[in-house]
Amino acid sequence: MKTRRDFVKLFAAGGLLGAVNVRAAQLPAASATPAPAAEDGRAYWCAIARRLATPMFDALSRRRLRAEMPVEAHPTSRDRPQYTHLEALGRLLCGLAPWLELGGDATPEGQERGHFATLARTAIDAGTDPQSPDFMNFSRGGQPLVDAAFLAQAMLRAPTELWQKLEPRVRQNVIAALISSRPIPAGENNWKLFATTVEVFLHTAGVKRDDARLLEGITKHRDWYLGDGTYGDGPEFHWDYYNSYVIQPMFVEALDVIGEETPEWKSLRDRARQRLTRWAAVQERMVAPDGSFPAIGRSIAYRCGAFQGLALAARRHLLPPEVAPTQARVALTRVIRRTLEAPGTWDDQGWLRIGLAGHQPGLGQPYISTGSLYLCSTALLPLGLPASDSFWSGPDVRTTWEKTWAGENLPADAALKSPR
Repeated sequence: MKTRRDFVKLFAAGGLLGAVNVRAAQLPAASATPAPAAEDGRAYWCAIARRLATPMFDALSRRRLRAEMPVEAHPTSRDRPQYTHLEALGRLLCGLAPWLELGGDATPEGQERGHFATLARTAIDAGTDPQSPDFMNFSRGGQPLVDAAFLAQAMLRAPTELWQKLEPRVRQNVIAALISSRPIPAGENNWKLFATTVEVFLHTAGVKRDDARLLEGITKHRDWYLGDGTYGDGPEFHWDYYNSYVIQPMFVEALDVIGEETPEWKSLRDRARQRLTRWAAVQERMVAPDGSFPAIGRSIAYRCGAFQGLALAARRHLLPPEVAPTQARVALTRVIRRTLEAPGTWDDQGWLRIGLAGHQPGLGQPYISTGSLYLCSTALLPLGLPASDSFWSGPDVRTTWEKTWAGENLPADAALKSPR
C-alpha cells in the first residue's frame, strides 16, 4: 500500500471511511462525572481502538512510520528513536489482538475489525521485512527484548489473524526477528518474562525453544510470589502496576502453553489463574467513580494499561464472584475515559503524548517514549469477547467503590490464601 489514498480506499471499499477517520471522530470530552451509559458501551471502546490504531496502521501501510511518527522522550534520553517503533507496534497489537482474533463478519464492527486485521498483518510485514524502511530493531541494545515479547504476546493472543494468516515469507521474517532478540540478557526482574514469552511463542510456531530462557521466567516468578495475588518485580516488592503491565498477564499466558507438560506446571498454572482473579478484585476496588486511581510507581504514563490485569481477568472470565462482568466494564470504561480523553493526550496528528491525565511529560522516565505509551491498549482486552457476552450485554452495575461509600452493607474484603 504505497499512498495514503490507497489506505483510505481500503476503508471506503468497506463503507467504513467515516467510522475510521480518527481526525474527524468526535470522542466525548473528559469529565469528572461518569458518562451516560449510551457512551460507555462497546461502540465507544471500538472508537478508542480505532483512534489508537489508525495513525500507526496508516503510516506502516505506506512504510512511513519511521518518517512520520513523532518521538517524544525524556530530555535525558538520546537513544529512544532506535527502539520506539517496535514499542509502538508490539504494544498496540498486544492490546488489540483479542478483538482482531474475532475475525471479520457482516456487521459494521466486523467489517471494520476485518480491515484492521488486514492492516495489522501489513504492519507486521513492514516491521519485520529487512528490506523495509520501517524494519524494526529486534537486536541492538536491551530494549528490543521487551517489545519483541509484546509482539509475541500479540500473536499468542491472535494466533489466526496475526500469525496463521501471515504469508509464509512474513512468518519467516517474524521468526528470524524474534530469534535475533535471544542474545539480549533478561534482568533480575520482570524482564525474565519477556524472554519467556518470546520462547513460548517460538515454541508454538514450531521453532526449537530455548528452555533456559523460557523456564527461568517461570521459576523466578514462582519464587517471587509475595502472597495475596501479588508478585515481586524481582525479589523485592515495588509500589507500581507491573503486576498488570507485565507480570500477571505474561506469567498466566506462558503457563497456558506449558501448563500440561508437568504436574508442577499444571499446579502452578492453576494457582497463577487464582492470583490473577485476586489481582482483578484489588484493581476493581482501586477505581474511583470519576475513573481516577492511585498514581503510584514508575511507568504511570502507560495510562489505562495499568488495568491490564482487570481487563485480562474479564476477557478470560476469571473475575472474582463479587465483581460482575458489567461492573468490570463500568470500572474499565471510566479509567479509559479518564486517561485517554483529557485535553493534551493526543497531538494534532492523532499520536499519544506522555502523561496520565493529559500531556504531562514530567511523568515520563528515561526509558519511555511515544511508542511505549501504546501499552494503554491492553485495557481494551475485553473487546475480544463477543457483543453477546455478559460483559457487554448486561446493564451497568455500580463498582465496589461506589457501593461501599454509598453505605451498602458489603462483605469484608479477604486476602487470597493459597500456597506459594
